Amino acid sequence: MIRDEAAGVRDGGVPKTPDRLRRRASRLLSQLTMRSDRLITEGLARADARQWHYAVLASLEEYGPGSQAELSRRSGIYRGDMVGVLNELAERDLVERAPDPDDRRRNIITISIRGRRRLRRLDTVLDDLHDELLAPLSPAERGQLVELLTRLLDHHARTS
Repeated sequence: MIRDEAAGVRDGGVPKTPDRLRRRASRLLSQLTMRSDRLITEGLARADARQWHYAVLASLEEYGPGSQAELSRRSGIYRGDMVGVLNELAERDLVERAPDPDDRRRNIITISIRGRRRLRRLDTVLDDLHDELLAPLSPAERGQLVELLTRLLDHHARTS
């Protein structure tokens, strides 16, 4: 993206976006979300992965084994979509399914050794993509941005 585009300015200095729109945090967040999603989706696709793969593997790594329903709550993936994601991960030997000893009707999902290695690789891919996304910001500004976005998200999660 060229600097003029980010500033909402067309060639020749003529604004292409009204100033009152460029000052709206909601619009800026929306515009950046679209660009971020495209960057991350395309970058993960080059690594033969999807965002949901990363979310499930990260959840299993951080919180340990869980049922399909637990993984859905942890990752924000709809329960109906979780089956497909888990099938993809299981086909790649990144997760293991085993019957829950307390309830044979459900499975407990565990990250495999191969899944842990894959997660570390995806961490590196995402680190590089985030460096690209946040290139104009210093490390301190990046930390501050994440802190502010987290505070906003946590606030709205509590109030909804």
